[in-house]
Order: sequence, then structure tokens, then C-alpha cells
Amino acid sequence: MGVGGARAPRAVALGQGSAAASSTRSRQNRPSFGKLTIVSVLLTLFVLGGTYSAYYFYSTVKAFVVRADFGLPAQGGQQQNGGPADEEAVNLNKERVNILLLGTDKRLSEQGPSRTDTMIVVTVDPGTKTAGMLSIPRDLWVPIPGHSENRINVAHFLGERDKYPGGGPALAKKTVQYTLGIPVQYYVRINFEGFEKLIDAIGGIQVEVKSAIHDEKYPDNNYGYMTVDIPAGLQHMDGKTALQYARARHGSSDFSRARRQQQVLRAVRDKVLSLNIPLTRIPEMLKLVGDSVQTDLSLSEMYSLAKLAREISSEINSVVIDESMTTRQITPDGADVLLPNRELIREAVNQFLGNPNPTSTADQSAPALIRQEAARVDVQNGTLTPGLAQRTADYLKGKGYNVGSVSNADRSDYAKTILIDYSGKENTMRLLTQLFQVAKENVRHEQGIQGGPDIRLILGRDAAAQPLQ
Repeated sequence: MGVGGARAPRAVALGQGSAAASSTRSRQNRPSFGKLTIVSVLLTLFVLGGTYSAYYFYSTVKAFVVRADFGLPAQGGQQQNGGPADEEAVNLNKERVNILLLGTDKRLSEQGPSRTDTMIVVTVDPGTKTAGMLSIPRDLWVPIPGHSENRINVAHFLGERDKYPGGGPALAKKTVQYTLGIPVQYYVRINFEGFEKLIDAIGGIQVEVKSAIHDEKYPDNNYGYMTVDIPAGLQHMDGKTALQYARARHGSSDFSRARRQQQVLRAVRDKVLSLNIPLTRIPEMLKLVGDSVQTDLSLSEMYSLAKLAREISSEINSVVIDESMTTRQITPDGADVLLPNRELIREAVNQFLGNPNPTSTADQSAPALIRQEAARVDVQNGTLTPGLAQRTADYLKGKGYNVGSVSNADRSDYAKTILIDYSGKENTMRLLTQLFQVAKENVRHEQGIQGGPDIRLILGRDAAAQPLQ
């Protein structure tokens, strides 16, 4: 489903080995690669690779920090602002850190915002010395902060198009945070054609293909299609084949593709560990890269994570949000999307975090409940007090609420604040009721409409008389 009438480029997962591929169109030149490709890939691998991998990455990053002549900026390569300034810093030695991996396939000839259709959250917990991966399907239908519900992969597009603070990655992080109910502190955005070249640089990978891949609609580089066949069994894959294996969708499901992406990540990890690449080769490998990787992790933060990873267990919690946690639905405009079952996804998130028992509502903090429900709250001014709705909206945003539209109400003589619930998101309703001291008779429950808010807050004179602090 398009956004704003613009064509968003296709996005991919990871990256001819054993594949038989035919195409009626020539492939365009591939883009160059970002200065942090090797570092960012190793960052992903070290949290998945156990003690030996962690020690190797730690040594590598330590050398990067010490050797300024490698030509890396002091705070990392293509480093970007990750989002609004209200995000809290995380103590990488004591607090769990969650990193969003975003995959795109934006070509050099294309301008403007792009979608992502690979979203994987990597988590590292210094307390339990564990790590995990969670894959999010691109068609998941969720609220996007500041917008109505949409496919989750559209968040990046909207963030770039609307110049959201921190751009597409920041809005994607915020959307994932609301969807999963967990903080997302960092991101790594990768053009996976860069990942393809990395796989070639390490001599390819070994992958056990469980089911043969046949995709007659695999996208080529000229907006056309090509046929890709990868047989079952143990395959040695170069970068092109690995990319096709992880990216192919037709003939299987998006959930199968997510599992293959995690499989490719593990295969790259295994190959990197087997090579024990000497530090003297790192500068040479960095020259292969250009602009295909961006991150809001600084090099010093990678260094801190690497030190932590020396103690990370090699047992990884790998989770895919799949058909068991979602329901297919056709939207009024014909889009085929996945509606999340929030209770089942909450259980999956707990498994991903290494806690198989879902946290009860009573044990969760207000911010966690707000993120978990991700209720879109429209704020309206029902008084003659100028700017009341905007000030209230800004306050709610600072508390983590997903604020939608901000406007004047249908009239300006509301004596008391009104809360209207359209979706049954009871925890957010309860918190707002307490915050604004809304009387029971002024809490209403009405039928919602497609694309409308979950909750409407109409501010009365009582709210104007008691400004929020």
C-alpha cells in the first residue's frame, strides 16, 4: 500500500553460488558501502556469537579506538541522530540494550524516502548475560506515532518524508517500541547489497537449506522480476545467493523469510569466527564500504558493548512474530495486512527477553503499559484557553503517549474533561482518567472507525484551571 502517492523502493533482508537465476534485464551497478559495515556486522555477530566471538570483536574495536589512523570518525562512521532528545541514555554495563536492525534496498538512482521490510530487534542483557533476536513482519498493522495505523514498514518512510527528528530510523524505533512495549535505544540501518559484498569478502557462507526455494517474482535491479531457484541441502553461498535466499518471498511466507534471515546471520557469524580475520585486514575491508550503513551507535558505545559481550551466552533466544500471533485482514482499500494479537506478542517478547512468564499488568510501570497498548490519543481543546490542547499534547508525548491529532473540539464550552474510548485499551484509559481526574460519568465508550483514534481527550475548563506539571 503506497504512502503519499510515491513509490517506495523495495527493501530486503540479508544478502551465484548454487542459485540458478534468469533475468530479462541487466543489473545496475550496486551502491558503495558504509564505513561502518564491518563494525556494524561484527556488532550484530558478537551478540550472537558467544565468548570467542565477543573477545575477537572486543579486540577489534579496541584497536579501532586506539588507532586513529584508520580514518574513522571519533564517534563512529555514518553516525546519525537516532531520535528526539527525550530518549533516555542507557548504561551499557548495567542495563539491557535493544538495537533495531533495519534492512533497505534503496538504489543510487532513487531519491526520497524509502520503506524497510526487514526489521530485527537484537537484545543484550548484562544482568543475565543473554542475547536474543526477534523478527517483525513488515505487514504488521500497528499505530505509527503521530499517524494512523499502517504497515509497520511504512514508519521509516513517514519519518523520512515528514522530517521526523532523527528521520526514518527514529520513527521506526518509536513504532517498534510502542508495538513491543520495550525501549529501543539504538538502530543499525543497512543496505543489504553492502552485506552481499561482505559475504563475498569472507569467502561465502555454508547454509543448510531446509526446503528448496523457487521464486519467479524475485525483484531485479530494473524494477522487473527474475526467477531464483535454490535447491535443498547444504549449500555454499556467495553474497548474491545468500541475499536471494534471505530475500525471496514468493513460494513461501514472510515468516519463513524472517527465519531464513536469522539463519543467514548465524551462518555469517560462524564463517567470521572460523576465519579469525587479522586486524591488519580490517582497514582493507573498510575500503570496500561507502554509504550503505548508518547507525546512532558511537564507536565508543560499540566498544562498551564488546566488553559486555565477552560474557554473553552462546544460546540465543530467536523469535519470529508469525501467523500464530497475527490474523490476516484486508483493509477497506484492499491492503493485505496482519493484525497483531497483543497478548500473544507480549508472550513472544517475554520469550525473546529470556522471561518465559508474561509480566502481569499489575507488575508493569505506567510507561510500560503505555508503550504496550500504543493507543493513539487525539487531543482536543474544548475551552477558550489558547494553546491548551498543544501544551497538553506535548506533556503527554513527554510521558510516552502516542499522540495523534491536536485540534479544537466541536465547541468551546466544556466545563469538564471528557474521555472517549474507541478501542478498549483499558490501561491507557485508566491512566488518563487518573491523570485528568475524569469523573466516571464523563468516560464514554463508543464504536471506533477505521483510521481513527483509540482514545479522544476533550479538555474542559477543569483541565485549563489545573495545568499539568
